[in-house]
Amino acid sequence: MKGHCLCGAVSFTSADTKEIGACHCGFCRRWGGGPFLGVHCGPNVEFKGADQITVFSSSEWAERAFCKQCGTHLYYKLLPTGEYFVPAGAFDSNDFELASQIYIDNKPAYYSFANQTAMLTEAQVLAQYAPPSDDSAP
Repeated sequence: MKGHCLCGAVSFTSADTKEIGACHCGFCRRWGGGPFLGVHCGPNVEFKGADQITVFSSSEWAERAFCKQCGTHLYYKLLPTGEYFVPAGAFDSNDFELASQIYIDNKPAYYSFANQTAMLTEAQVLAQYAPPSDDSAP
């Protein structure tokens, strides 16, 4: 699949996939003004125009990137696995299906999706993706 930022300074290709996940966490909503609708592209996304990408470390286990020229959100990346989640709207195709929602317990009441999807709470997401903390250290 192919996509690009609004101004075209950054383009990318990834494996073909059709599923979108929605993230309702406060970081994603602040980042984009609403839920993040991301395509799980795995670790093999190729970017052209990498010198136009700015990366922001948004947590100990993830980073977000955007185009320096136009501000388009380019990806959310899980650092432990190297997996990219690319905004669905940045792809040339729009042939996607909403398959899952995370941080569902953080979703504000002012919007709701009609799609029937898998749903994970914040605690479930953290248990699945966050690196374990070293609370047992002396």
